[in-house]
Order: sequence, then structure tokens, then C-alpha cells
Amino acid sequence: EPVVLNIGGAAAAERFAGGVRFPTISNQDPAQLDTVAFCGLHEYVTATYPRTHETLSREIVGGFSLLYTWRGRDPALEPVVLMGHMDVVPVIPGTESGWTHPPFGGVVADGFIWGRGSTDDKSSVFAILEAAEWLLGQGFQPARTIYLAFGHDEEVGGVRGAREIARLLGQRVPGDLAFVLDEGGAVTNGLVTGFDVPVAIVGVAEKGSVSLTLTVQAAGGHSSTPPRQTAIGILSAAITKLEANPFPLALDGAALNMFDYLGPEMPFTARLALANRWLFNPLIKRNIAKTASGASMLRTTTAATIFNAGVKSNVLPISATALVNFRIRPGETVETVTERARRVIDDERVQITAGGGRNPSPVSDTESAPFRLITQTIRQAIPDPGLLVAPYLVPGGTDARYYSERSRNVYRFLPARANPETMLRVHGTNERFSVDGFLESIKFFALLIQNTDEL
Repeated sequence: EPVVLNIGGAAAAERFAGGVRFPTISNQDPAQLDTVAFCGLHEYVTATYPRTHETLSREIVGGFSLLYTWRGRDPALEPVVLMGHMDVVPVIPGTESGWTHPPFGGVVADGFIWGRGSTDDKSSVFAILEAAEWLLGQGFQPARTIYLAFGHDEEVGGVRGAREIARLLGQRVPGDLAFVLDEGGAVTNGLVTGFDVPVAIVGVAEKGSVSLTLTVQAAGGHSSTPPRQTAIGILSAAITKLEANPFPLALDGAALNMFDYLGPEMPFTARLALANRWLFNPLIKRNIAKTASGASMLRTTTAATIFNAGVKSNVLPISATALVNFRIRPGETVETVTERARRVIDDERVQITAGGGRNPSPVSDTESAPFRLITQTIRQAIPDPGLLVAPYLVPGGTDARYYSERSRNVYRFLPARANPETMLRVHGTNERFSVDGFLESIKFFALLIQNTDEL
């Protein structure tokens, strides 16, 4: 039986808050990386978790990412990878005054740890380190090797961090990884309309992504003699077409899997509808899509995010550009999304170019032993008799995607309590993580690490 965690919450919260004080901000330009902040965080965790750094081997990968190796008793067993990322998004200039506590103050107050990165995703990093430190204090050694992989550039794609760690482990580990666990899912309330019970959603796949650049060139000239449509007008019409023609809703794959798990616990009318999808499928999809989060599970989403045009009020623009970001559900690809955008816009004056992009990840097995183990551990760590666990399609991107070729069992979950208000704080103003939630996260990882001996 795994040991039940008993740890001082106030001290753990203060250690976590100390890590939030380092402004480990990701920038698209690697030259702007704050190396002092990342090196400072490295030194801080070394000093704060001495047992971990005495027992586990630590490597710096890709410049500033950290990989810890916790040797197992049986090297023949498939290893486990527990992930998190140390980098954070910038604070939008001019919004600092809206923060209750300074963004990088690392303040513990009112039952929360406040600061940029407290939720996304230093909570994972510090909960894993707290769990490892505590277990080592109990003299625990896992049966299988466990890797702790903490990236430094997840917010800008993870190319130098997680991708390099995955490549390194690919060379080092001859077979498959038992499972990989990263951020992505959470403990939610009100996930489904009229279904107000806590649901721990475990990401079994993540959507792909592509940003299309739309460009319109025009002759320009003086605003006193404008054409019927300016470059801005043509481009605006193209974006309006995309927004007016969203991708179709589809209840299948990972999304359908989630509702199969939740179905038996849902109210009678919802159970009836799910049991007779051949008849009620359109109604079910419409009800799920009433919220933005529900719609994102059932379709490839369309979001115009950047628009640039014009230099002066009396000058016709000679160029207008816009960026439209699509989050791609399994079943679609970068190519099919780009082609559909061309068909919907249907205007030769609008040039469409795809900036790289990535396809959706494979869908991991919900019948596997690792998924059952994660489910079991969630219930041990969060002893709420009404708690349900269900698979989930993660609408955003995570570093976990780099492991899809190394393991059939790649999952995404952190036992943070999430609701619509919480989600507004992630990447937004007043990001914070509850002290109670942090203790649940430590307990979850400590139990999970012990439970890996059962695989």
C-alpha cells in the first residue's frame, strides 16, 4: 500500500512561491531569453530539494531544460516520464496594476500562491519535486526508473527543451516508455451543462494547430477616391466568411470517449440521449457546443488573432495581413484545414499561406494499465465520493506530443481545480494556484510514483 502523504502545507507553499519569483519568461526570439532567471531557478531548486539532488542525477538539456533520472530497482522495467515546464508567458505591458500581488512577487495570501506561472506550469514542476523529496525522505526507491523532465520553452513550442529531452531518451531507452504524464487535464466543475459534479479530465490526445496568414495586396492611393473595397475590406470579408462558416461538429474519438465515461452518471434525459445517439446526435452536439469549451472538443476551432493594415488615415493601404489560428481536432490535418479555408474564402485576391503547424496527436488508450493506474491515483489523492474520472481531448498544445513515438500511453493531467473563472487567469491577470490544490498535487504525484511499482 502506498504511504499517505503528511507534509506541512505552509512550508511547501512558500517553497513553491519562491520558484514563482523567477521571471522565466519565454520569448519567440531565443536571444531575448533571460538566462539569469533560468539559472537562478536552477540554483533555487538545487538548494530547496537537497535529497532529490543528492540521489537523482540531473542534466541540463537544450541550454536550460532539466532532466532528472531516478534509477529504479529493476532496469528491465519500462521507465516512466513525469513532465512539467518552467517557462511562463509574459505579462501584457500595462496590465501590471491590475494584479492583486506583483506578477513575480511569489506571494502566498488568502489561500493562494499568486504569480505568473503558478498555474501554468510551475505547479507541476514543484509538486513533482516536493513529492520526490518527501519520498526520498521515507527511503523510497521506485521499482522502475522514473524521469522528471522539465522544459524551458513549452510556451513557444518546446523545440529546444522537451523535443531534445524526448530525443535524448529515445537514444537512451531501448524500448517503449511505460507512460508519460504532462499537464493538460484538471479537476473541473460544470464541464457539461446541467452536470455539476467534479470531473477529473485526463488528456488522452491533444489538438493540432496551424496559423494561416491571409494577405491582400492593393494599389493604394488617396482615401478621397477609394475603390469599392480596400485591402482592409477584402481581408475583413475573408475573415467574416471563416467565422460565419465554422468547422462542423463531430462527436467521435476522444470526445465521444469522454461522454461514454460520463454517460452512466449523467441525468436521466442526458443518459437517454447518449444511449440513443443514432436519434439524438444532432441535439447532443448542439447542447455540448453551447459553451466555447464544449465546442472546442467537437470541432476544429477558428480564431482570427492578428490584423495589420494601414499607416495613415488618408492613405489607402497597399497591403493588409491577418493571422488566423486553427486548433485541429483528430481526423483533420494541417493540409485539410488549409484547403477548407481556401474553399470558404473563395477569393483569388486573398493569398493564404500556412506557417508550419502540427497535426493532432495520436489518441492514447483508455483501457491500458497506465490509464487505470492514473485513474486509481486520482481517486486516492482526491477522496471526493462524487468525483468522476474521464478521458479528454486537450484543446491546446503541450510538450507531451514529442513522446507520441516513444509510448502508446501519453497522458495529460494535473489535479488543479479548474472552472471558467480559473481559466481566465491562466495567461491572464492574477494567475494563482490554491494552497490546498498544491497539496493535492503533491499527494497525487507521491502516490503515483509509489503506484508505478504495481504496473
